[in-house]
Amino acid sequence: MTDNQQILKLHCDDRPGIVAAVATTLSNNQCNIEESAQFNDKLSGQFYMRVVFSPLEDGCLSAFQERLSEVSESFDMAPNIYDAREPVKTVLMVSQHDHCLHDLLYRWRTNDLPIEITAIVSNHEVTKTLADAHGIPFHYLPVTKGNKAEQEAQVKEIIAQTDSELIVLARYMQILSQDFCEQYAGRVINIHHSFLPGFKGARPYNQAYERGVKIVGATAHFATSDLDEGPIIEQEITRVDHSYTPEKMQRLGRDIESRVLARAIKQYAERRIFVHTRRTIIL
Repeated sequence: MTDNQQILKLHCDDRPGIVAAVATTLSNNQCNIEESAQFNDKLSGQFYMRVVFSPLEDGCLSAFQERLSEVSESFDMAPNIYDAREPVKTVLMVSQHDHCLHDLLYRWRTNDLPIEITAIVSNHEVTKTLADAHGIPFHYLPVTKGNKAEQEAQVKEIIAQTDSELIVLARYMQILSQDFCEQYAGRVINIHHSFLPGFKGARPYNQAYERGVKIVGATAHFATSDLDEGPIIEQEITRVDHSYTPEKMQRLGRDIESRVLARAIKQYAERRIFVHTRRTIIL
């Protein structure tokens, strides 16, 4: 078997024969299926499929791609094939809270996340030392009331220059413009300090404390122009009680935020996420 693992993602209107057609096409072109998952979404009538496969001989991949185009046309599919060996080029954006950044850098350094961090962008300078220690280019782009569009244009230039696919808001405490969200739709992952929806704005853990909440959590979602309303990728909660101060909740929340964001990034990098309107299907 060749060390050339590929990931096939596809979706289309649900109808009989899709799995058989894909599996037969892979087999006929000497491609070995190593992992397969599919889902018929009755809510939308769409069929989703993710297959991990390896071509067994040289030329098998190109032969499969050629034949797949014919199968795709007959089923009106939208397929994509990704090289599983290639890490996803990723820009990390952060403000002053650096707990998610610390966690992501550790997971990246230990090869737990299949990403390549191409740059760290921040509107503050506090994480520059951390970026320098890991040999990652750091871009200090402060935000003022009058330079929002200019600052975002600089961020876009960094994304383009580094050929980055994924943008991660690792506690980046700035609201992205509608233009930015639309240009990178489905490519911007944000972490929210709550089990959405709830406690938007400043001092969320103080709000939670004042309301006497019994759970705290975090939500990773795709960023959209509707603040904290994008398709949800990953969530986690834990129980608390009246004895938890805002500070204790915040410490607990930071740990949850880091884990949830890392899982969302891994799911994206492993090509497991499909988006349909406001929902995600994760295979």
